[in-house]
Amino acid sequence: MSGPNTNYDPVEVAALDPAVIEAAVAEALGAIESAASIEELKAARIGVQGERSPLALANREIGALPPSARAEAGKRVGAARARVAAALTAREAELERERDERILVEERADVTLPALRRPPGARHPVELVAQRLVDTFVSMGWEVAEGPELESEWLNFDALNLGPDHPARQMQDTFFLDPVDCGLVLRTQTSPVQIRTMLERQPPIYVVAPGKVYRTDDLDATHTPVFHQIECLAVDRGLTMAHLRGALDAFVRAMFGEGTRTRVRASYFPFTEPSMETDFGCFVCHGAGTSGDGGSCRTCGGSGWIELGGSGMVNRKVLRACGIDPEVYSGFAFGLGIERALMLRHGVQGMHEMVEGDVRFSQQFGREV
Repeated sequence: MSGPNTNYDPVEVAALDPAVIEAAVAEALGAIESAASIEELKAARIGVQGERSPLALANREIGALPPSARAEAGKRVGAARARVAAALTAREAELERERDERILVEERADVTLPALRRPPGARHPVELVAQRLVDTFVSMGWEVAEGPELESEWLNFDALNLGPDHPARQMQDTFFLDPVDCGLVLRTQTSPVQIRTMLERQPPIYVVAPGKVYRTDDLDATHTPVFHQIECLAVDRGLTMAHLRGALDAFVRAMFGEGTRTRVRASYFPFTEPSMETDFGCFVCHGAGTSGDGGSCRTCGGSGWIELGGSGMVNRKVLRACGIDPEVYSGFAFGLGIERALMLRHGVQGMHEMVEGDVRFSQQFGREV
């Protein structure tokens, strides 16, 4: 058996040739120096230190050398790899310093500038008034009822004892869907919610129904084609006009303050019998009818009273249409336009202010009205 090849010259191994190693180092240093960002340096690191890099391949060749030649080759390759590693560390530190300096410039904040504050929004006063009224009746044990704004003609008219020839069913008052004979309308009142409730439930029923309604009115100081109503319905055994007056008084006190007086006048509505209009004492002149300068009060027109809205005992025909026996149960209903309540309570001059969407109008009322 022959001995080891003591005459083996490591220079003859191409990967370990000093010139080849020096060229690999020079190429690696060039790639490191040309990296313009941390990301590019990471990509360059793989090329100069990865498993397939020239210096890594040269390092593998050392193991094939005879023992006497390994030390010198190892020192040569190790020194080369150390130069590359040092260059990587130095370039990484330089790029991180440049990045930090750039961030300080690009993300610099001038703390002497005034703060950019977005003014808070505001809930619309119509919503606030509706919530105030709803809360009043919920606190008395009533429930909130809701329904769709697109209603059948039967629920919006027929069930409420509004016959086919009633003026409210004409095109000048109601938005009918095409085709006109399809039997669908945009509800003209929130009363269909009451009908739905009576159809779905058995008495006792105590519900308050706020919501949006539609009529073919032009927008002016006192009218708008889209507005809001709130209606209340109670159906139970033994309800009378006295219970209605008590609910109306609670309604008025919640809206215009304790001590506000009410009065009723006979009226007519197809869905209530008997029916009445409710007035309440003027909250400006307190029923005197005169202003501070001795003239007539502008709010109530000198009468001392302000009209609130219609009310009455639920018509027996309406109860029957909903499957409720009028011989056993009776009920009352009342309501008003929420925009009108806002105008009365706060002296809003016209509907335009309510519908134009100017947040400055809403901000006047704060969080509660």
